[in-house]
Amino acid sequence: MTKTIAGVDIPDSAMARKATDQIRATESQLMFHHALRAFVFAALTGYREKLTFDAELLYVGAMFHNVGLNVKHQHSPWRFEVDGANAAREFLRQHGAPESAIEEVWEAIALHTTPGIPEHMSPLVALVSAGVQMDVRGARYDEFTAQQRDEIVQAYPRESSFKKKIIEAYARGLEHRPETTFGTVNADVLDRWNPNYRRLNFCGLVLGSDWPN
Repeated sequence: MTKTIAGVDIPDSAMARKATDQIRATESQLMFHHALRAFVFAALTGYREKLTFDAELLYVGAMFHNVGLNVKHQHSPWRFEVDGANAAREFLRQHGAPESAIEEVWEAIALHTTPGIPEHMSPLVALVSAGVQMDVRGARYDEFTAQQRDEIVQAYPRESSFKKKIIEAYARGLEHRPETTFGTVNADVLDRWNPNYRRLNFCGLVLGSDWPN
C-alpha cells in the first residue's frame, strides 16, 4: 500500500523498497529520516515548480546522498559525495536501470553540496540538492506550508538537537580525509568541529605554487 506524506506518494517499487531497506540497515535513524524528509521536500519542490522528474530515481538519490559518510568509507580518499554517488550507481546497475538514469543520479548526489550549480542542471539534480538543503539548513523554508512541514516531521521525526547532530555526522565522516573538503561547504564543518583543522586557501596555493611568476 502506497504511503502518502504531505501529498507526496513514497515510491513503493521493488527497487525503492530495496533502497529503503539498505539505507535503514546501514545508516543511523537520524540520517535515514533525514533522507526521507529530503525526498519529500524535493518532490514538493518539483510539484510547486511544475518540473518533470522520475520519483523513483529521485527517491534513490535522496536515500543514497549521505552514504559516503558511513564507516564503510572511512578510508576513502574521495569526497563523501563521490562515494555516495558511486554506491548509488552500483545499486542502480544491480537493478537494471538505464545508464542515462544512473549517471543523472550520480550527478545529483555528487553535486548536492555544491552551491550554485545543481539548480542549473536537470530537474533530478536540482531537486536532490533542494530537498537536502531544505532539511539541513532550511533553504526556501517559507515556500513550504506549516502543514506540509509538520506532516513531514511527524512522519519522519527530526531528533532533538538535529542541527548539532548532523554537523557531527558530517564531521565524523570527513575527519579522516580533510583534504577533500577544499573548496566545499564541508570545510565549514571541519573548521567548526576540529580546532586543529586548517583550511587550504586557493590564493595561497596559487601564490605558493612552483611557477616562477
